[in-house]
Amino acid sequence: MLKKQPFPDSATGASGLDSVLFREGMSHVAAAVHVVTTDGPAGRAGFTATAVTPVTDSPASLLVCVNTEGRSGQSLLANGVFCVNTLGAADREVADIFAGRADLHGQDRFSRGRWETLATGAPVLGTSLVSFDCRLSEARIVATHHVIIGEIVAIRIGETQPALVYQNRLYHEL
Repeated sequence: MLKKQPFPDSATGASGLDSVLFREGMSHVAAAVHVVTTDGPAGRAGFTATAVTPVTDSPASLLVCVNTEGRSGQSLLANGVFCVNTLGAADREVADIFAGRADLHGQDRFSRGRWETLATGAPVLGTSLVSFDCRLSEARIVATHHVIIGEIVAIRIGETQPALVYQNRLYHEL
């Protein structure tokens, strides 16, 4: 049987793992940039995310993480539907808007970009590399974040173009 051993202090910079070191380490990991959107009785909302990953292909599903403090995540949970829009390099402005780095808030953030819908009614960015339209199938709180799993009910594949990725706290074209 394997016995779990804590990392030595020299490996983490502290006794145990601290959140600042974790965030610094994760900033070195390149990740696709997504705008996750929702619409329904709780209103239209969205946020920029890199914490998105596939779960399984049968049934096709995605996992999204969002801070429990954010209004957009609360709207997503209440609406029960969402769309994960994977951004191309040309959509950097949309990424900044939905990350809160612009003077647009709430519904006004949807004034930039070309928006449409698929099966669930969640906003789909017409210029995205791919959009995954999902129905909420499971959600739970893990520490400071909602871990949300959605079953994909529709997919829109966009034009081939360079991707937008986030690494070392900067956007890059890939």
